[in-house]
Amino acid sequence: MLPIQRQAQLSVVVALSLVAAVAHVASADDVAIEVNGQKKGLYPLALPTAVEGDAVAKEIATVEAFDLGVAGVFKIVDPTSFLADLKAEGLGIEPPKWKDVGAYGVVKYRATASEIEFRLYEVSKGTTASLTKTYPRKGETRAIVHRWCNEVVKYYTSEPGFFGSKITFTAKRSVKQGGSAIYAMDFDGAGAYAVSNNSSTNILPAFSPSGGQIAYTSFMRNNPDLYVSSAGGGRPKKLASYKGMNTGAAWSPDGSKIALTLSKDGNPEIYVISASDGSVISRLTDNRTIDTSPAWSPDGSTIAFVSDRNGGPQIFTVPAGGGAATQVSKNGSYNTTPTWSPKKGKRIIAYTTRDGGTYDIVTLDLATGAMVRVTQNDGSNEEPAFSPNGRAIAFARAGQGVFIANADGTGKAVKVWSGSATGVDWGPAPTP
Repeated sequence: MLPIQRQAQLSVVVALSLVAAVAHVASADDVAIEVNGQKKGLYPLALPTAVEGDAVAKEIATVEAFDLGVAGVFKIVDPTSFLADLKAEGLGIEPPKWKDVGAYGVVKYRATASEIEFRLYEVSKGTTASLTKTYPRKGETRAIVHRWCNEVVKYYTSEPGFFGSKITFTAKRSVKQGGSAIYAMDFDGAGAYAVSNNSSTNILPAFSPSGGQIAYTSFMRNNPDLYVSSAGGGRPKKLASYKGMNTGAAWSPDGSKIALTLSKDGNPEIYVISASDGSVISRLTDNRTIDTSPAWSPDGSTIAFVSDRNGGPQIFTVPAGGGAATQVSKNGSYNTTPTWSPKKGKRIIAYTTRDGGTYDIVTLDLATGAMVRVTQNDGSNEEPAFSPNGRAIAFARAGQGVFIANADGTGKAVKVWSGSATGVDWGPAPTP
């Protein structure tokens, strides 16, 4: 476990984590998903590369295959099995050729100097495309492909895709630079850049609901203070600099408030402050043990947090307006870093657990009590963050980087960034 990862360290572990932070900063055949409301296996989708085969055609094919491969909806058909004469087909299809290789859907595209045209065919429906989109060649090709892939996901699931969204995290700077920095990148690892611009230790980033800002804790003034920066970087605004800890920011769904851990009154507790001026609105917990790592539910009614009030660290929930806390985690003796699924009508939390010899990601349905293991027997995995549609989870794997996995626990996690990352958070869906 990486020492700066501990947003939710309890008792002595909390103090040690802050000290340590200064020094360190798809085999998817078995996946079951919902397509158009019905539980089915993965939808076999063929993604032939355009016959032009130039650099643009290859880039489109690469981005498209990655996006739809991690969507949690499709099984990408092996291109070496294709029987169709792609040159003769052009932008159309010969349904029998694709049916014979097991494809239910086929995506075709053509890029010209001025536009990119995409077509989605459902083999059972014949030669008429079920979905057609044409995009002007403005901006990056990657962004255009992300938009198209979001349309494909929405067509089959009625949900928005998460392609084009961003992930933020903490990573150690070079030995020469020192400290650790807040970074952001496209969800697939492209275009990583530094959000913070100082040589100190910066940890625990959190996107605002709009995606336009990132809150994070920095030691740049020798105290773990809370700052807010534009998601694109730039000079941050100091929001909370109370004595002691100002850590673990969690924005309210409407962006007007932030829940965080403050130790200004001696014991680390969960408070709610104004997102505009940092003034304290309320104190949610009051316990002789340590409460930390708040996470706001999508409907704004509940805050999950970590406490060792019943022994080892466990996940609790408390009404956002205040009230009694209830322990919800039941497995193991060490559970931290809760985050909520954004799926409508669901109350699902993902968190870090140590119920064996290592750290893993699990989800817990608060309504049914059902627990799903997202990672197992594959490194030390911590600090989950749900994709904007709740189908995927990003997390840090100790010493390896940032990964994305299906939230239902099936399939193999995909690495999107290499390095020692911590404090992962996933931003909102991109604007259509």
